[in-house]
Amino acid sequence: MIRALMIAALCALPLPALAHKVIASVFPSGSAIEGEVGFSNGAMAVGQEVQVFGPDGALLGRVLTDDDGFFLFTPTEPVAHRFRADLGAGHVANVTMEAAEVARILGTTPAARAAPAADGTPPGDTGPTGAPASAAGFSAAQQAEIAQMLRDELRPLRREIAAYRERNDLQSILGGIGYIVGLFGLGFYLAARRRLKD
Repeated sequence: MIRALMIAALCALPLPALAHKVIASVFPSGSAIEGEVGFSNGAMAVGQEVQVFGPDGALLGRVLTDDDGFFLFTPTEPVAHRFRADLGAGHVANVTMEAAEVARILGTTPAARAAPAADGTPPGDTGPTGAPASAAGFSAAQQAEIAQMLRDELRPLRREIAAYRERNDLQSILGGIGYIVGLFGLGFYLAARRRLKD
């Protein structure tokens, strides 16, 4: 009787899903927004269309992921940007970059738009070289080259972080199952001892 109850309880336990989680992230990259789309097992979405929506739900644009699952989108307005990719089989990637972060990419902030700079320069005005003040003396080509170098260096780190998170999640699941099996084993042991005493 006890054995049948234990087997029924084990069968009723939820099993960990074998599918991997969708990963999607966005981050500033020079004057653009860079993002990645894929799965936590390392399989990235190659050639995947990513739609970009504004806060009102209006479509701001579309981009495609590259061979590594990364994409670049250049914002034109300092508003929240929501990135959405339908990976099929019910897997949808959704990630948002807030308006304040987009404004920083564009070199504008709500305060900067409202008032001119201390020297009387209008907001968004450029210096003598035609580069924004935030460029710190670098030309547009130099900024693009630095941004590309940073992207190339950071991509492997992001992948390792995603893999680490997935591995830790799997270890937690397996550890939980181990505890449950251990408790059932303890239950069987105590039930067997009672039978021997009777």
